[in-house]
Amino acid sequence: MNITWALLMMALGGVGVPNQGHEADVAAVLQGAMNPPIVAEHTTNPDPAASPNGGGTASPAPSPSASPETARLADPQPDAPKVKGIYVTAYSAGGARMETLLALLDKTELNSMVIDIKDDAGYITYKTDNAELQQMGHPQPFIGDINKLMTRLKEHDVYPIARIVVFKDSVLAKKNKELSFVNKDGSVWANKGGDSFVNPYNENVWKYNVDIAKEAVKLGFKEIQFDYVRFPEGFEKRADTLKYTKSDRPRVEIIADFVKYAKAELAPLGVRISVDIFGYAASVPAAEGIGQDFVKISKNVDVISPMVYPSHYSTGWFDVKDPDKDPYATIKGSMVDTHKKLNPLGSYKPVIRPWIQDFTASWLGSGHYVKYGKKQVEDQIRALKDQNIDEFLLWNANNRYTADVKYDQ
Repeated sequence: MNITWALLMMALGGVGVPNQGHEADVAAVLQGAMNPPIVAEHTTNPDPAASPNGGGTASPAPSPSASPETARLADPQPDAPKVKGIYVTAYSAGGARMETLLALLDKTELNSMVIDIKDDAGYITYKTDNAELQQMGHPQPFIGDINKLMTRLKEHDVYPIARIVVFKDSVLAKKNKELSFVNKDGSVWANKGGDSFVNPYNENVWKYNVDIAKEAVKLGFKEIQFDYVRFPEGFEKRADTLKYTKSDRPRVEIIADFVKYAKAELAPLGVRISVDIFGYAASVPAAEGIGQDFVKISKNVDVISPMVYPSHYSTGWFDVKDPDKDPYATIKGSMVDTHKKLNPLGSYKPVIRPWIQDFTASWLGSGHYVKYGKKQVEDQIRALKDQNIDEFLLWNANNRYTADVKYDQ
């Protein structure tokens, strides 16, 4: 097992984007893994009144409103089904493809949709009347009539999950530079893909995303799924060169505190909280650079969704030469590690609901991948079942899912 490779892969951190961007990110990391690990760059500047310090004098640490940890409360959605879901972009949710996706759920064991409410660019994907959200963000009516959508989901007995991309947010970063990471020349930092992040140290950013979540609950979503709950990839390489407000507290604590804060704020609304995290996080130590600690995050959510796509594991993982070509063994190995990591949490252990692969990873090159279809998807589900995991989410960036899969293995 190559730990350097694993940490590089963990730096990706997010589930994906509607336009194959996730797969492109993976391809870039696979190529980059041939070189010494490069951990991305970032800046912070949350408080307009705070002078940019470029990593100098630390600002006071945020004081999250989350109360000290107590025993996990009862499931806020005790009547929720065993979720078997699919990812749905806002474009699909608001367009003609929704008919096809609803038909898929109607005729199969699938019962849930994870829908972009704040997408990978940072757009709120529907028209909101909330003046503060309008002022901070840039709502776009990709979903033309959000109330009509929620009615349709209810009519089709779909368990609705709102996906909110948190700290990867080019819209907020560019509109409110003081909430982002700033280069020495005063420009907003962006990664190689052109994406900007907002500062996880800044509680205004926390509140903004939780306010979006609160509105999603009012609209009828039963679960809030937070994605990109991390610092930018490779942040530790530029943490001292970018301008932003920060504290001396470890990044893993800052990220965990955001999750605790979100849980505390949303708990009174009776909604589940879930977080996406890279699958490698279960198999390696905490990713200090991006601030993700599998256990710290899992302890404060109702559901944890590790992204365990076989295509994301390199040669040798779980004793498999080409993990993408052996989805059963790869998923089984990842779940063994996940249980080992989370079993010590006892009553704090959340529902484990992995993201699995329903796309073909052709970027791996000839001989290292297979075309994914019915057999490969079913092999992943069977591996989960054999490890006592009976919930899952299917990822396909274009929302084109394999036909005739038996989802109830």
